[in-house]
Amino acid sequence: MNNSFFRTLIFALLMVPAVSMTAGTGPIETYKVNLASSKFAWRGYKVTGQHHGVISLTSGSLQFQDGKLTGGQFVADMNTIDVLDMTGEYGDKLEGHLKSDDFFGAANYPNATLTFTKVTFLGDNEYDISADLKIKGNTGKLQFKATVIQAGNQILADAAVKIDRSKYDVRYGSSTFFGDMGDKAIYDEFDLTISLVAGK
Repeated sequence: MNNSFFRTLIFALLMVPAVSMTAGTGPIETYKVNLASSKFAWRGYKVTGQHHGVISLTSGSLQFQDGKLTGGQFVADMNTIDVLDMTGEYGDKLEGHLKSDDFFGAANYPNATLTFTKVTFLGDNEYDISADLKIKGNTGKLQFKATVIQAGNQILADAAVKIDRSKYDVRYGSSTFFGDMGDKAIYDEFDLTISLVAGK
């Protein structure tokens, strides 16, 4: 009886630190992205030059726990692809081409989604982020660094991401699908610069 009592007491005492270590994690707080102040800026490259522009977000949110980023979800409207380095007829023509089935097929795939799957805090407001990016119904894996600053009820987040369009069946001008295209080739990788402002 006594031995059983002491074994039970020792077991209970040993369990106390474990419970204490797992307790105390705060609630998950969600910050909504300010759509007017946030943007996804793109820059694409070809053998003979480059073009750049922006894409508007239709929704977005960031999750925090105990003051640290833990998650994020974003939806971009592919029908808002905008070209900034060209205006007038040529700019309109390029925008229409990018929205067409040759590129992003915005009529059939109006939304692209970015969802964080793993977030690792590196210190000094820096995070390593793994994410799923879905374009044209195809999902690819991304990994990138982000700077996230929390100032009261406002969040400022910035990241630079390289995306390989060939993983999303965006084929036009791609040497991956059509072989050597000479000076008509458009490189598979394009840059996406993410600038977010979020609040409660």
